[in-house]
This record gives sequence, C-alpha cells and structure tokens, in this order.
Amino acid sequence: MSPGQRDEKGHGRMRWFTLVSGLILTLLLPATALAQAYQCRTPQGRISLPAIERDGPVRQTRITGYTLSLSWSPEFCRFRDDEPRHARQCSGRAGRFAFIVHGLWPEGPRNSYPQWCPTRDQPTQLEMRGAMCMSPDTRLVARQWAKHGSCMVNDAGAYLRITQVLWNSLRWPDFDRLSRRRGLTAGNVRDTFAEANPYWDAEDVGLVVNERGWLREMRLCYGADFMPAACDRRRFGPSNGTEMRIWRGM
Repeated sequence: MSPGQRDEKGHGRMRWFTLVSGLILTLLLPATALAQAYQCRTPQGRISLPAIERDGPVRQTRITGYTLSLSWSPEFCRFRDDEPRHARQCSGRAGRFAFIVHGLWPEGPRNSYPQWCPTRDQPTQLEMRGAMCMSPDTRLVARQWAKHGSCMVNDAGAYLRITQVLWNSLRWPDFDRLSRRRGLTAGNVRDTFAEANPYWDAEDVGLVVNERGWLREMRLCYGADFMPAACDRRRFGPSNGTEMRIWRGM
C-alpha cells in the first residue's frame, strides 16, 4: 500500500468512526424499534423471553475493546435444520440466513473480559422482535445481553441498538462465490472482507474454523473507541496461509 493510499484509508477510518460513534451515542437514547439488517420474516405475536442462568462467575473489568462475533449460519445449521430449538434460524421458514450476530462482546486487559454483570433489565417485546433478523434466536439474544451486554451499558435496548449500528455498517462480499475458490485460505477470506469494507484491514478480522476446516465464525475486532483494530492472537484464529472451506448449504 502506497503512502497516499494509507493516508486515504486513515482519513476514511476517521470519517467512519465519526459516523458510527455518533450513531451509537444517538442510539443510546430510548427508541421504539430496531431496523432489520436484511429482509426476513419477523415473528408474529408475543415472543417468549427465556430465563437465562449464569454459568460462570461475575467478572467486572475495564473495557479495552470489543468483538463483534458473527456466526456462519449454513455451517451452524448443517446438522440442525430439523431441530425445533433452532427452527427459526435453520428451517428456512423465517428466511435463509448467512452471517448472523452471535454477540457483541466487551474485552478486557490481558486476555480477560467482563461477564455476567449484575442487571435486572431484559429486552422488551419490541426490542426482541427487532433483533430477530440480526440474531434469529431469542435465547441467544437474551444470553448475549445477560452475559456480555450487561457489562457495557445499563439497559438491554441500548446494547441491541449499538450492536445493530455495527452490524448495519458492514458490507458483505459474495461468500457463495468465495466458497468455490480452489485452495481457499484464511487470508483470502480476510482480504475479501477488507476489500468490501474499506475501513477494515485484514488483520482486524478474526476467524474460527471447526476441526474439519470449515468456517464457523468471523470475529471483528474493535478498539475501545469502536474503531476497527488488529485482533490479538486469541481472536485472530488460523494463520493467513491456513486452508479452509465454506459450507454453502443445500
């Protein structure tokens, strides 16, 4: 990358930061609904809000950054399409999903992270319904708020709105086409995402693959200011030269 290109990208990142941070500050205010990330069928009627039990210790630490964890639905649903527990995401009746938001996670110093901060707040019916095209699982949404979001902000609606802003800021390359590339590597996936999102560098993109080498998740790394930031080793995942595959579904 030439010095001129680096300067242009740096200025672009500042414009992106100004836009996103302004939207996040605005969305911390109460709102009546969340925008859908893309076309899908939202659930009708009353949504059951599942009770979430804490499965680890309360840990309150200083926040040094964030991870937006995105699950690749075709791989997640590969052997779950007939499970009632995952019917909304995997059956196809509510739409076909590609990446969905697993969660927005605050990070702490020295590979630690805050979790399960005390809260009595829950997403409202309207907030939960608005999140269903971003994270199509009520238990997933409720758990991510209780475990992670509670350590970021004081109410569930603000957490979901911040997540929605970050989610809506992303542009997605053609992963179906990418999946057909012979000799596909983790570096190819990172570079393709960065090319579609000019404010991101490949080093800001973490990946998770399963034991068979198939893509499971993408983990986007942010600094404490919500600017894209280089992932540490824990979040970066496989090296750029590692061969991997992307399941397209049937």
